[in-house]
Amino acid sequence: MDIRFVSAGGGDVVAIMASEGGELLDAGKALDTASGGRIARAMKAARFTGAAGQVADILAPDGVDYGRVLVIGVGKADAADAMAVERWAGHAVKRTLTSGVEKLVLQPDSLPAVSKAEAGAHAAMGARLASYRFDTYRTKLKPDQKPALQVVEILMDGTAAAKARAEKDEAVVEGVFFARDLVSEPPNILYPESFAERLRDLETIGVEVEILEPAAMERLGMGALLGVAQGSARGGRLVTMRWNGASSKKSKPIALVGKGVTFDTGGISLKPGAGMDEMKGDMGGAAAVAGAMKAIALRKAKANVVGIVALVENMPGPYAQRPGDIVTTMSGQTIEVLNTDAEGRLILADAVWYAQDKFDPSAVIDLATLTGAVIVALGNEHAGLFSNDEDLAHAITAAAQAEGEPVWRLPLSPAYDKLIDTPNADMKNIAGKPVAGSIVGAQFVKRFIKDGMPWAHLDIAGTAWKSGPYEDPISPSWATGYGVRLLNRLIASRYED
Repeated sequence: MDIRFVSAGGGDVVAIMASEGGELLDAGKALDTASGGRIARAMKAARFTGAAGQVADILAPDGVDYGRVLVIGVGKADAADAMAVERWAGHAVKRTLTSGVEKLVLQPDSLPAVSKAEAGAHAAMGARLASYRFDTYRTKLKPDQKPALQVVEILMDGTAAAKARAEKDEAVVEGVFFARDLVSEPPNILYPESFAERLRDLETIGVEVEILEPAAMERLGMGALLGVAQGSARGGRLVTMRWNGASSKKSKPIALVGKGVTFDTGGISLKPGAGMDEMKGDMGGAAAVAGAMKAIALRKAKANVVGIVALVENMPGPYAQRPGDIVTTMSGQTIEVLNTDAEGRLILADAVWYAQDKFDPSAVIDLATLTGAVIVALGNEHAGLFSNDEDLAHAITAAAQAEGEPVWRLPLSPAYDKLIDTPNADMKNIAGKPVAGSIVGAQFVKRFIKDGMPWAHLDIAGTAWKSGPYEDPISPSWATGYGVRLLNRLIASRYED
């Protein structure tokens, strides 16, 4: 889909803004005046209130050079932010994508919290995000099910600033789409080896990629990661992606670590069959890290960043890890595996240690679809945030809020840490009783963070994908790409030269 910024033009459909109370904003008022007030009368007849996401689809009256007018609500004007603009544009694209329309015109207005240039850039962002589809394996789509929309024009005065920002945002969208594609792929297509090879493609945009195979990981002592992988006929991989964009190549990188369980049966601690198909998405953390690396490379971020993803398939094969096994990690610490379905923390144990041991980063952030407990606590709206560093936690929270990928901070404490003590090893991988599951998972990963290392853990089990119908126009009903925008914003605001 081609996004253009124009100061004049026309198309098949135009989208305008209205605030709560059914009040048209400036672009809409101008169109209504041209129509002799017919747009306002049509809004009233449709009981349009301007609530966020509400749409009045009006056949264009005389005086308006479009076939249709979409009046889309942004809610209370004083509360509408950049994300409201993105969702406004997203609603317009969703309405027209497969309708047969080839050209959509968006007329964004400034809002109390959003300048005109910002509104134009975010309209472009929302339009792009809303256009995402994963149709790779659909071979019988009817013509009216295929996208016809080819061009979206952003009609506004002074297009230069908005266009410049939108061009940078396009790199972020590419990263989000990359993550969404990875999470959407079926597990017979995307498994540790094939996932790793897709990441090797990032070399074409300047990312240094290194892939460790099982023999190399064994030499490094990654017994926890290899223990999870041993039940599968497909061996695990550890992939390092490095972007050296800072003015000093010797400055410490920030390390992003992702859980990449390409399919999770639960292993010997087998999951229930219902809904197990969704476990193809248990590599959402790895997808987010990969998408973030693509975004920062495409926009040539002036920062040193290393992305590390631990890729395994957790299967109940004849050599599968058993409840009661004790494994030795790269750090030398031992783990009693009481539940093989608490596998994400095991692969993270070796991955975060490797990140620190090899790269001596300035901070470590790991992302993982780690626990169902975080969905019980926070639903699909927030990721769980855990951190040992106040400044890092605050920076992540701010980036998350700005990018519409919110987090909610949850506690860490010695009392929770004691829940994973065991007389048989240095620790066990579950608490043994169903309490504070997300916190226990975070406390486990924290044991592999070196003293003095700023660290944050994001449990994205509720946000990496969303099953069933979901009313967010800029996100599909399955893979969201959550984490890419957050990480990109964090790097841009905190770690770039």
